[in-house]
Amino acid sequence: MTIRVLLADDDEAIRSAYRIILDAQPDIEVVNEAADGEAALALAERLRPDVILADIRMPRLDGLELTRRLGGEFRVVVVTTFDLDEYVHEAIRAGAAGFLLKRSGPALLAEAVRSAVAGDALISPQITVRLLRRLSGGAPQRPAGGRAAERPQVGPVEELTAREKEIARLVADGATNAEIAAELFISAGTVKNHLASVQRKLGARNRVGIAAWAWESGA
Repeated sequence: MTIRVLLADDDEAIRSAYRIILDAQPDIEVVNEAADGEAALALAERLRPDVILADIRMPRLDGLELTRRLGGEFRVVVVTTFDLDEYVHEAIRAGAAGFLLKRSGPALLAEAVRSAVAGDALISPQITVRLLRRLSGGAPQRPAGGRAAERPQVGPVEELTAREKEIARLVADGATNAEIAAELFISAGTVKNHLASVQRKLGARNRVGIAAWAWESGA
């Protein structure tokens, strides 16, 4: 299956770079580009892409509002230069299927698109590690004039296996599925199955919730 992607960013150079990276993937195709949120909204309704890559700061309609409007129907991955914790929380609450920093690199960009289609929520490892260290005692960041982000809630814990705890610790360290597989000498599919089991047992919505549990429990 070819994954159809819509790009939404007001920087033409960024859109061009994303197109080059994603079109080079054998299973991904960029179907169109939008320079603002309103255009992205219209294109999404018309083209029905599998994934939308949306910048946070865009004219007419920003990426967070775009995600709120489309997140229930489309898979939206938020990509931004602003790695503020408040934006991460707002994006996930709005229904984002991922949150990446623009400096994350080509491999993670493609992985985020594939993860979104698979129903996973990929968060930039840099954000995951910093955010969860802050959860262990520091105050959350906030944008200028904004309010502090709420502490993510992790549900009741059902006992994890030793392997599941090992994987949760690696998630908390910011490792991707591919890196976890290499570290533990298991397949990427096995990692995904373990993560699904961990999410169910913890009542976590995504890997950020898993990592939060690992940090807070000292697993």
